[in-house]
Amino acid sequence: MPRLARFVVAGHPQNILIRGHNGMAVFNAEADYCYYLNKLAEAAKKHQCDIHAYVLMPNHIHLLATPHKADGLAKMMQILGRDYGRYFNATYQHTGSPWEGRYRASLVDGYNYALFCYCYIEQNPIRAGLAQNASDYPWSSYRSNALGKYNALITQHDLYLKLGKFESNRLEQYCILFEKPLELAYLAQLRDATNMAWAFGTKQFKLQISSQLNRRVERLPKGGDRKSEQYKQLNANFVLPVKVV
Repeated sequence: MPRLARFVVAGHPQNILIRGHNGMAVFNAEADYCYYLNKLAEAAKKHQCDIHAYVLMPNHIHLLATPHKADGLAKMMQILGRDYGRYFNATYQHTGSPWEGRYRASLVDGYNYALFCYCYIEQNPIRAGLAQNASDYPWSSYRSNALGKYNALITQHDLYLKLGKFESNRLEQYCILFEKPLELAYLAQLRDATNMAWAFGTKQFKLQISSQLNRRVERLPKGGDRKSEQYKQLNANFVLPVKVV
């Protein structure tokens, strides 16, 4: 099934994925990671996109970002792809784009799912076997979101700020989120939504966005799957393992 055109609703976060061409490494040295993060900060500021969470893996990138204008995300990613592509080609005598086509993205129900996306993104190094703990991996937002290390790139989502009145409370509650593995059903839904440009969220959120944009924003269920427990689970509200205050 071909992917639908990406859609953006200003003020709603997007889960973003971009891979290296044919799985090739796009980061080979510390300088590469630093260059990309500097360009990301510049592009995000220029095009009014808040970056909530990120991880730079050797051959792909995950971001959770909220654009504040309809074309902000596309312009931010265009600048990043172009500038880093030039840097990469000049540094490694490479020709052609280092990227696997256009970036992929899913509109996220921030009120219910933003923190799930935070965890999904920052746990990537653990799932890939690159780190035993999220704090061991230097090229993600975890140290800022969980340990309070200053990171000028990060703007916290409202749901994160509701974890506690004080920073110490928020950090403690955020770390608790990492004590349990993410549910496989939600992981599958997020990956599918990102690859196919669907919305990721509750059933109510999807109906709202579908009505607003006058387009389908999720995969059509098949026959009996509509009554299956898995289908019900995928469309239920995500319940945080900690109390949001």
